[in-house]
Amino acid sequence: MATSTTDSLVWKIGETAGKVWHVLKDGGKMSMTRLIRSVDAPRDLVLQAIGWLAREEKIEIEQSSKGRYVWLR
Repeated sequence: MATSTTDSLVWKIGETAGKVWHVLKDGGKMSMTRLIRSVDAPRDLVLQAIGWLAREEKIEIEQSSKGRYVWLR
């Protein structure tokens, strides 16, 4: 059974996923570090939002020798 705290956190992750999506829409492919800095939310919430979008197949994530890069599908 979900609690109001859990519902609130899930809502915040979803809201942050929207922010991440808009940053990527405007900025294109970018490093994970730059993306985290560009979104107005705590780092852990941004990472959860990235996971949310990845699970929904809305973004691509690539690991290279220079780091991780993220962009919209």
